[in-house]
Amino acid sequence: TMTIHNENQIVDVHVRSGLYSSDTIFDYSKGYIATRLFSRKACFILKINKDYIPELQEIGRLAFERKTMKEIYSPNNVWVQFQSGHSLFGSIKDWFLYGEHIKQLCAGLPLYK
Repeated sequence: TMTIHNENQIVDVHVRSGLYSSDTIFDYSKGYIATRLFSRKACFILKINKDYIPELQEIGRLAFERKTMKEIYSPNNVWVQFQSGHSLFGSIKDWFLYGEHIKQLCAGLPLYK
C-alpha cells in the first residue's frame, strides 16, 4: 500500500509479503529515502537523486498507472541496488539529518548508507 502526504512531502510504502515485507519512507522535505527490511532487521538509507527518483507529484501518477494498467508505461521506473557497507546505529546527528519520520521507522536498527 502507498500513502502520499502532500502537506508533509512524505510517501509511505508498505509491502506485506511474508519474508520480503518492508516499509519505505520517501521524505522529500529532507531529501532521503529509508527502507526497513523486516527479514534483515536493518534500515537502508538513500539520498534522493532527482535524476532517478520521481518527484512527489509523479509518484501518485505512477501508482495510479500501476493500479489501473498493471504495468507502468513510463521511463521513470525506480530500481535501487544496495551494496553492503558499514552499518551504524543512528546517532542524534543522523536523526537531525534524516528527520523524524525516518527516525520513527529506523530507530534502534543498524543503518546502511
